[in-house]
Parts: sequence; structure tokens; C-alpha cells
Amino acid sequence: MKRITFFIISLTFCYLGYAQQVVSGVVSDDAGSPLPGVNVLEKGTTNGTSTDFDGRYTITVGDGATLVFSYVGYASTEQAVNGRSEIMVSLSDGESLDEIILTGSRTAPRSSTDTPLPIDMISAESITSTGQVTFDKALQYRIPSFNTVQTPVNDATSLLDPYEIRNMGPSRTLILVNGKRKNLSALLYTQTSPGRGETGADISAIPTDAIKRVEILRDGASAQYGSDAIAGVMNIILKDNVDGGSATLRSGITSEGDGEMVGFSVNNGSSIGDDKGFVNYTIDLSKVNQANRPGTVNAEGEANDFGADIGTVREFLSRQPDAGNINASPETAAAKFLVNSGVDLSDNSELYFNAAYVYKKVNSFANYRTPYWRTVSDIPYLADFFPGNHPTNAGGYDGYVPTFEGDLSDYNGTVGFRSNINEWNVDLSFTTGGNTQTYKVNNSHNRNFVYAASYNPETDEFEPVSLYRENSPISFDPGGTRFSHNVGNIDINRILSDKISIGLGAEFRTETFDVIEGGLASYDGGGADSFAGNRPENSGKFNRYNIGGYFSLDFDISEAFLISGTVRTENYSDFGNAFVYKLSSRLKLSDALTARASISTGFRAPTLHQIYTQKSQYSFIPGEGIQVGGLVNNVSPEARLLNIASLDAEESNNFTIGLGGRLTNQFNFTLDYYNIAVKDRIVLGSEVTPPTGPAFEGLSDVSFFANALDTRTSGIDVVLGYSNVGLGNGDLDFNLSGNYTITNERDGAVKNPEFVRANGQTIVNATQEALFFTSRPKTKWILGINYDLDKFGFALNNTYFGKTTFKQQGLSDDLRTEFIPKIVTDLAVNYNATERLTLSLNINNLLNVLPEWEFKAENAAGQAIINDTSLNSYGITDLQEQANLITFNQRYSRMTYDGYHFSQLGTMFNLSLNYKF
Repeated sequence: MKRITFFIISLTFCYLGYAQQVVSGVVSDDAGSPLPGVNVLEKGTTNGTSTDFDGRYTITVGDGATLVFSYVGYASTEQAVNGRSEIMVSLSDGESLDEIILTGSRTAPRSSTDTPLPIDMISAESITSTGQVTFDKALQYRIPSFNTVQTPVNDATSLLDPYEIRNMGPSRTLILVNGKRKNLSALLYTQTSPGRGETGADISAIPTDAIKRVEILRDGASAQYGSDAIAGVMNIILKDNVDGGSATLRSGITSEGDGEMVGFSVNNGSSIGDDKGFVNYTIDLSKVNQANRPGTVNAEGEANDFGADIGTVREFLSRQPDAGNINASPETAAAKFLVNSGVDLSDNSELYFNAAYVYKKVNSFANYRTPYWRTVSDIPYLADFFPGNHPTNAGGYDGYVPTFEGDLSDYNGTVGFRSNINEWNVDLSFTTGGNTQTYKVNNSHNRNFVYAASYNPETDEFEPVSLYRENSPISFDPGGTRFSHNVGNIDINRILSDKISIGLGAEFRTETFDVIEGGLASYDGGGADSFAGNRPENSGKFNRYNIGGYFSLDFDISEAFLISGTVRTENYSDFGNAFVYKLSSRLKLSDALTARASISTGFRAPTLHQIYTQKSQYSFIPGEGIQVGGLVNNVSPEARLLNIASLDAEESNNFTIGLGGRLTNQFNFTLDYYNIAVKDRIVLGSEVTPPTGPAFEGLSDVSFFANALDTRTSGIDVVLGYSNVGLGNGDLDFNLSGNYTITNERDGAVKNPEFVRANGQTIVNATQEALFFTSRPKTKWILGINYDLDKFGFALNNTYFGKTTFKQQGLSDDLRTEFIPKIVTDLAVNYNATERLTLSLNINNLLNVLPEWEFKAENAAGQAIINDTSLNSYGITDLQEQANLITFNQRYSRMTYDGYHFSQLGTMFNLSLNYKF
């Protein structure tokens, strides 16, 4: 394997030939915009090249040569060289029917109908028209296979929402910015919610106004790009315009009068020198207040869970029916900066760079500690720490609510050099990026018995003094995490003839993961109530590197039939080698209809987060309240005691087949079937009972990462578009897109370690299986209607969220919970007051549709629970008791404790004013 890697990398750096007579120039459309990917061939030969991203080309030709310029959607043209060294060409005779795709191919770029791969293209206008505050939430209502949702009161998961494509977790979708790998977030999702055990890039950090378009490859792409691309690739293309800019003022509020939002952004572009380059920058500032959706807490459930007197509980709930809980989207303030630039060094060489930085301050909350949960009889000093308005408790103590606050920063940048050297397109680049998250817990305390010796001069003796409890601070620094990477790339491609093009390249990447130690009081003893800090023995800096190379070949057997293949090999310093491949093909059945298919293998390396994270954490256990569990990493002494295996890479097999076409100038469609098998999928296992011994003292349970599952996911993606339909004096566009999951399930038995099997337990219980396989909609459809009339633009968007199913921890084996399918309607109205000024109104969730769930019986016993109306010893029905278990006694009545399928906030009004300059 190492010889293959050495061969590919050596080949990459080989001398690429020598020049003879050279012709160069730029190919543009009739509006003067450069066209990338135009085929440039010397007539009557196999000598050819293609234009780069700026429409430039360079080719060596013989005397008396004629050049043929061809491009999908445009009429071909010929130019006799006649001794000229520069030929500028404009393709203006045909209609531009297809957009050029930059994602998925390691050879020359191809048009949307010429590519053998299923790719969605989302324009900047489509993203901003959603009215959503962040980029990830906008994609939720534009891409059927993309899902994300907020998870309040969930520690660090509340600060950055997990997302996924095709229900496969955030870590299996690779994020690119202008074709270069974006860094992962420092956050590892460890709570019981969708995305558990995963990590992904923070796409919410990218300012929406900086985006030119988004290309989403819905196919495995490990051969082209390396690890993390099992489910697909999202390539965010940045704006590069130089013809002025715009400023946008945004505001918003929910129909319940909270969640206030205000934002301001500027995007501007200008040329450098005498049109020798460009610079485009974006500044985005925003503030979003919390939007609270608490439930009405059930007194009987509270009394049962906390062993409290029912009268005491009812008295408190009569004053605070929601038990003081703040079930809210977090309060967020963000500042985002991004710049994208390129400078021509010569007629066929360019220096380019982009850089981005974002800072976010996010405030959320833990569960409210009621006065019958943390009592003054057990902890007398609480009356001094948290005075309140209780009618009988000392100091009026009425409970307290700890905060969970995060300071998040994310940066990424790329500098690169592109050139055409003797008809070879060469791209050298260096990318760096990082993400840091540090946490703060306020309004809490350390209630543990930890003592230090203090000298008493009166007795001339050392006496024990409590460090915490009555002497505890109420503000804690639990530490945090940091991730960074540095990536070097060289990518080369060339059109060898009108039938064959090749690409090859290499990548070297280093990664570093830091677990930042918390302050002593945050972890000492049991640590701060609600969230314990990182202990010194669990903190540190961990790193690795990998090197890889690829070779790709496209063979246009005929104008209709294309075969493409890519092979890749990688070597990781911590787990070894990987070799993957991809074969894809495209057959044009007619000028209007194209069939395509691909098969590929892939891999995903375990992240450093998954390998090295070890900590104690507080979790809600239904029926037991908040318990302290331990996450044991796979390289720790505890892992050796448990005989837990080291993590290995996931492996995948992908198959995709589809049909696409533009049957008329108005109607286009794509239909794709996909099947993805993953072997040795890495999961954060269910909590299991630890063995006895000092290593596990004080822990109610332990969990750890393991290559625990083989899985299979299959489904269908559909996209239909019908545009430019005349209606009155305006134009009407329709688009319908959908994703239907056929299978998403475990393939074979769970791979439990021996000590787990011996205890009759499993590391993938019913709760985990539901999170992995059924917690996202089984089907999701988006119907959009756009109508432009003079100065007005109207958009009506309907998103159908299909059924999701949960098996929450503690729920009876005879029951499951299902979220009922719902349709969410969004309305947008734009008014172009002048050529420069546009006023926009967005009403998201126009009809105030809310998540709704219900119990379903797994068997006759479950149906009996549903039908039984008698009261049990707690004074509630057995079904109500089950509902209390999964909603923390109705604190989370709208969403349950584990998650839901779309936002619980209801209707949101957004108003924006855009000024172009």
C-alpha cells in the first residue's frame, strides 16, 4: 500500500512536459462572464485542454492549427490560429441550459446534465429566501435528505445542532469550502439525541451572504476526497463578484413574542488592479434571544421521581407550573467575517485565497433544580446561595437553574496557486482551520464532601475544612475542547484528447485535538452540579497525520457514453492504511434524457474526538432523575480493564443509479436510488453497568465508543422543476423534491464486548437504535412555488416531515413513540422598491404547525397500556406514567427528552431590508 501511495505522489510531482508554440486566452459567454470547463481542441488531433475556473486556457499547437471551442448548452465555434498567441472567444449562439459542477470530479468540470453523479445545486437566492437565521437551518427547508433540529437543555449539544444527510450522522458528510476540506467542530455529541457519538463541521459558522451557491453530491466520494464522505459531499462555493455589493438589515420575532432576532450583514466585491483579480468580503453580525417552550409539569410524576411529598410538589407547581424549566432555543450572539480573493499572476496563473472567522456566544440552561429536588434539609447552605420567595423554606429558597454557556470560535483559510503548465491544470494549496469551544457554568455549586487540612493556631492542630458545599463558588470554568487541522493539496488534471481526461493528486493532513482542563472546583469531587469539568487526567493534546493520493480517469467512449474511475490510497499514523475506489458512468439516452450509475467503496477514520474523549457527565435517566455516568475512551487504563478494542475505520459500499433529464426548456427532473452499506460503524454505546473497583467508583454507568454495527441505508431522491410558466404579467416556477428512506437498519448482530455480553446487556439498546435509524423523517418532501410579478416576488414553500419513531430510555418495551407527519408552510414576499432597495417579509411556519407525538403499541400488552384508564398507586394512568418517563414529567411535552423532527417554536416573522450599492 505504501508503494502505491509513493507511486501516486511521485507521479504527481513529475515534470509535466516542455512548451512549443503557445496559444492562450479567455472564453466567456455573451454577457462577458468567464466559462470554466470549456473544451478546447486542436482540430484533427487529440491535443486538447479545458478552461480553468476563470475561463482561461493555454494550449500548445502546431503551425496552421485551428482551435475548436465546445461547451454544453452553447454552439461550438472554430478559430484559426494564424500565428496569434492570444485568442479571446465568446460563446453566444446557443442557450445556456446547464450549470457547471465543480464537485465530484477530479478531472475537468462538467455540466449538471453531463456529470455521472447526483448533485443538487442550491443558489444563494434560494438559501436567503428561506428567512432562516443560519445556513444549516436554511438547508433544512431546501434539501429533503438534509435534517437538523435544535436540542435545548442538552449540555454542549444545545450550542451546535447536529445535522446529517440521508440519516447517516454529521460525521459521514464531508464539508468543503471552494473545494477544500473544512475543519471539524471541536464538539462531540455525547447526550442522548440525534447525532450522538458524532462530530461534524460547523456549517452554521458560514455567513449566508458570502455564499454564491452550494453543490451537494449525494453519493459516496471517499475515492475523490478521502475520509468522511460516505454519505456525500457539500461544497460551499463563495461569492466572487466584483460589481458592487449589498447591505442587509434583518429582524424577526416568533408569534409568541420571544426569540427576537436582529442582524446586519454587508457583502461587497471589487476588482484588483486593472481587472487582474478580485476581492469579495462579507461581515455578518446577529443576535437571537431565547424562545422558551416549557411544558406543564405533572405533580404525581415529580413526587414519584424525587420521593417528595405530593403537597409540597403541588404547592411549588401552583406558583411555577413549568417547574422553572427553560426549554428554550439558546440565546446566541455571533460575529462572522469572510473574504474570498484571487489575483492573476500571468495569463494562465492565479493566486487565490479565502479566510473566515466566526465568534459565537451561546447561552442555554440546565434543568431547574426544584426545592424538592435539591432540598435545604439535605443541603442547608442553598438558602444562602440561592435566596428566593418560597413561603416556608429558610431564606425563601425556591430552587435554582444552572446555566450552560459557551464561547465558540471557528476559523478556516486557504491559500493556493492555480496554473496551466503545458496544458496541465495544476492546483497547489494549503488549508488551515480550527474550532474552539470553552464552557461556563453559572448559578450552580459543588455539593461534594471534599476537605483540606487547615492549621488552627488555638489547638495547634490541622483540622479538616470543607472546600466546597457552603464554601463552594457558584461560577465554574469546566474547560472545553479545541480541534485544528492543516491540509496540503496538489491536484492536477488534463484533457488528453476529446475522449480521455485524467486527474491525479496528493494530500497531507495533520489534525490536533485538545481537551482543555477545567478549573479545580468544576471537577473536584463530583464537580459542578449539572456539568462537571474536564479532569487533568482526561485532558491533553492529541494529534495524528495522514497522507494520501488519488488517480482519476474519464473516458468518453462516445458523445453519449462516459465511464469514470478513481482510486485512492491513504495512510493514517494511528490506524494504518485504506484503499478505496469509485466507478461511475453516464449514458445519454437522448439529448434530453441521461442515465447514470456508480459503485464505490469508502472509509471513515475515527475522529480524534472519538478516540480520546473521556469524562463524567450528568444525564437524565427516566424514572431515576439525573445520574452521573462515565465516558471511557478506548486508549485509557479503564478500557484495558474492560478489554475494549481500539477503534478502527468504518468501511462502506455505495451503489447509486439514476435518471435525469431536461425534457423541455421548462421542465427538468432527476430520480436516483441509493444503497449504502457500512461495516464496523462507530457508535457511542448505551450506558452499561460498570464492574466494581476503584476505577469506576461513583459512576452509575459507563459508556464507550466501539465499532459496534454493520448498517444498511437505501432510499430514493427525487427532484422536479417546472419554470417560466406565464401567468398574467408574471412568471411562475414550480419545484418538487423529496427523499424516501426504504431501509435504514442494523445489518447483523451488535458487536458487544465480552463483559457486556456476560452481564446480559448491550451497547446498542432500543433507544440507540431509534436514534441511529428512525429519529429522522422516513420521508421528506419540499414543494416550492415562486411567482414574479413586476416589482413583487412571492414564494410559497411547503415542507412535509414524515414519521419519526423513538424508543426513549425507560419506555416500556411494549410501546414506542411516533411523531406524526406534518406539513410546514413558509411564505416569502419581496418588494423591489427601486433597482437598489428590496424589502422582504418571511413568515416561517405560517400556520403555526407544531411537533406532535403519540404512543403506538408494539403488541397486545402495549395496546392494553394505551386502553387502560384506571389510576395506579401514583394517582395517574400507566400511560401517563410512561409519558412522564420520556418527557421528564412533561417538562418536554412537545418534543420528549430525546428529540423531535422539526422546530417546536411555531410561527416566526422575519423582515429584512436589502440595499445594493
